Amino acid sequence: MSTEPTVYTRKNPFPARLATNRLLTGEGSDKETRHLEISLQDSGLEYEVGDSMGIFCKNDPELVEEILKALDFSGDEIVPDGNKEPSPIRKALSETYIITQPDKKFLQAIVERAVAAPLLEELMDPERKSDLESYLWGMEIIDFLLEHPSVKFTPEEFVGTLRKLLPRLYSISSSLKAYPGQVHFTIAAVKYETHGRQRKGVCSTWLSERVGENDPVPLFVHTAKGFRLPEDLSTPVIMVGPGTGVAPFRAFLQEREATGATGKNWLFFGEQYAESNFFYQEELEKLQESGVLTNLSTAFSRDQASKIYVQHRLAENGPEVWKWLEEGAHFFVCGDAARMAKDVDVALHNIIANEGGLGDEGAALYLETMKKDKRYKRDVY
Repeated sequence: MSTEPTVYTRKNPFPARLATNRLLTGEGSDKETRHLEISLQDSGLEYEVGDSMGIFCKNDPELVEEILKALDFSGDEIVPDGNKEPSPIRKALSETYIITQPDKKFLQAIVERAVAAPLLEELMDPERKSDLESYLWGMEIIDFLLEHPSVKFTPEEFVGTLRKLLPRLYSISSSLKAYPGQVHFTIAAVKYETHGRQRKGVCSTWLSERVGENDPVPLFVHTAKGFRLPEDLSTPVIMVGPGTGVAPFRAFLQEREATGATGKNWLFFGEQYAESNFFYQEELEKLQESGVLTNLSTAFSRDQASKIYVQHRLAENGPEVWKWLEEGAHFFVCGDAARMAKDVDVALHNIIANEGGLGDEGAALYLETMKKDKRYKRDVY
């Protein structure tokens, strides 16, 4: 009697294994970016370039212990976990609850239970939403627990103020055609200091620092139909991916090479220093030599007195970019939504307005048409 193969999904993630964890940043970099390779052997999982993977991670054990100590819990108390199953609180705080950013429920509980928290009470007024956000920037649950030692919770009350820990989505930086049975990621380990404390990105530091080769990395495929390479292999492609935004474009180039695509490929990559932050330099240079990568335009912001970013390189190459667009090129952007993607959008608009002689209104219309025709695609976060 044959058994049906297991189907792995968000509700039933595949317990993958980390095969490679390699530092991409060199000496002198104030960032830590890593190349991770994860085995999908025996999973039956398949993905397309442009897709992401959802990863279920664990919280920092040191932070878990600090919270337990601040609340005077042993860690063995039984509470409902994020999935409403009974669990020792240490395990629940490690695996199923958000223990960094405070939720409104938690803040309200502090206001109600603290001997004095007048500022926080004032800021909880719905009309002070933006003031509250400014106040909370860089603050975590542990800060409030240490600041208000008078606040007492039962274990169950405490977890009742927390939100569920959700999977993190990461762009895939490999093609199955180039690396069968594997998935690669390009991940920046988030670390910073606020209010005199070191903070750590939950999933990025779990992956980069704490996952051993025998530890499961539960994951599932997150399909991104709106971020696909053109079906016509002769279509030119322009890709703008500074920092870890280069991830899907590494996958795109592998796919274009594996499928024998004849369309031209142009990558705009930016980071801080060429010496320490030129991710995948050797790979990209080989792709240039072989003709897969037609143009590689780099912007290393701190290698000269004035900062140069990918949007500046786009503007400098305006006439050529316009020519590619008129040849039907698809234009992709991946990375920071707050600043970079907006600046790239402005640069692209200006190129169309000026090089195409269309003016502002004509450029806006041209961009709208590109979006409708699925020629302008963004994966920004």
